[in-house]
Amino acid sequence: MKAIAQYSENGKTLRAVEGDITERDVDAIVNAANSRLQHGGGVAGAIVRKGGLSIQEESDRVGPVPVGGAALTGAGRLPAKAVIHAVGPRMGEGGEDEKLESAVFSALALASAKSFKSIAMPAISSGIFGFPKDRCARILVRSALRFIRDNPATTLETIEFCLFDRKTSGYFQSEIEQLG
Repeated sequence: MKAIAQYSENGKTLRAVEGDITERDVDAIVNAANSRLQHGGGVAGAIVRKGGLSIQEESDRVGPVPVGGAALTGAGRLPAKAVIHAVGPRMGEGGEDEKLESAVFSALALASAKSFKSIAMPAISSGIFGFPKDRCARILVRSALRFIRDNPATTLETIEFCLFDRKTSGYFQSEIEQLG
């Protein structure tokens, strides 16, 4: 795992790393989910393949989740304690920026409510949902920063953006470097 950018403020850290989110040893990883919580492809499919069918079975019991919302399941065989399924928007459905921001806030609020200290999230909606990667990076980084500023008592100490490809990680690196 390679850290590519980091910003700290008031004992809280935002960090971008390149690698496989299913291997992150954090309290929770975020799954870029669809509303039905059917985890067939992309990040969701990888999480179920590595973590086990118990994640899908639990998702079947807690879903559906509205766009902009989030739900929690166990993490199966993954190193993380939990998976937070954040439902981001599909491009073209309208209000995408606000819906993506809501998905980030929902995931972070849920992690904080569970007293988690660390969370790793992918570039939600930037894969098969077609959200532009540069806009995704800007919204995720700024939303996470606003969350820690608006919630100084949050238990979250580290919010990590775990990115799989070089192009996407470049956008997140640029956004985090602009904070400092």
